[in-house]
Amino acid sequence: MSVSGDGYWRRLMRRLTSDVTELDADDLSREAEAVGAMRACDCKSGEEVTVMGRLRSVEMCPRDSAATLEAELFDGTEGVTLVWLGRRRIAGIEPGRTIKARGRIAVRDGRKVLYNPYYELQNAS
Repeated sequence: MSVSGDGYWRRLMRRLTSDVTELDADDLSREAEAVGAMRACDCKSGEEVTVMGRLRSVEMCPRDSAATLEAELFDGTEGVTLVWLGRRRIAGIEPGRTIKARGRIAVRDGRKVLYNPYYELQNAS
């Protein structure tokens, strides 16, 4: 059998025996790479980055009477918290939605954060 045929069978067996969550993470990671986004696990504090992934959660967090909207973006490698200060809601920012976000990475409580990121809603696939 040819080398490319071996690769096909190996990929097929992996897809048949892998966990659905793992496969979804692999697909997210590939999609992000295809549009030129950085992998979240490779982002370092202080860097200007573009990340793309699916929103796992979205919540409004009032702190000291200032509204804050927070969303967890997962790109298949790691999560990044997106924080919009002074916002209670943003149309289209909802769990399950795929977005591309751009900004400067910070670290808060050991987690990667983008404050007031520029973002693009991606077409539902």
